[in-house]
Parts: sequence; structure tokens; C-alpha cells
Amino acid sequence: VQLQASGGGLVQAGGSLRLLCAASGRTFSDYAMGWWRQVPGKKREFVAGISWSGTNTFYQDAVKGRFTISRDNAKNTVTLQMTSLKPEDTAVYRCAAAQHGATLTRDVYYDYWGQGTLVTVSS
Repeated sequence: VQLQASGGGLVQAGGSLRLLCAASGRTFSDYAMGWWRQVPGKKREFVAGISWSGTNTFYQDAVKGRFTISRDNAKNTVTLQMTSLKPEDTAVYRCAAAQHGATLTRDVYYDYWGQGTLVTVSS
């Protein structure tokens, strides 16, 4: 699966951004999907995940209530809607694909990773 993330940018605290991950190459609905983020010098951290059907979603505590992950299997896309952004959300965000049944909060279970898109939140 090839994954292409887009939608990052510079936004003021309290603002919103919508990240999009477009998939190609394999059957998109065969995979659960996740969004991860990383700040230079720090460990990559799980942000949100969604099951292959979209029925189940998972979030890091720090983003619950502010971020929403969704997917469109007909369009081979997964979206991360981010609202009420905070400076601590600043990071490079990457989407990734995992097999059904994988533990989405652990990066070792992801088979494919897209390139990152930078989100910068100014105070």
C-alpha cells in the first residue's frame, strides 16, 4: 500500500486543520489505519486509529474530543479532522496501515507508512 498524506500547515492555537491520507496499490479495506505524529528528538506517538470498516475508532487521551478520524473505503482515504489545536500538537503527522486485528496503538503492528505532513500550531 502506498500512502500519501497531505493537509498540514501553519495554524494559530484554537484553529483547525484537516489531514488527508490517500491510499493506493492494494485493497484499502483490508487494512486498519492510524495517524501518528513525531516531534524531532522525541519518540513517535499514536494519535488516532480506525478499523477497516470504520466502526471502531481509537484516540490518544490528549486528542480525545478534539480530533476525529474517519475513512472512506470507496475513495481509499482516511481523514484526521483536528480542532481546538494547541501548540503541543505541533509535529510531523504520518498515516499508516495495519492488518486487521492489529493493536493500533503500537507502531510495530503497522506494515505501511506514508510520508509526513507538518502541522505547526502557533501560540
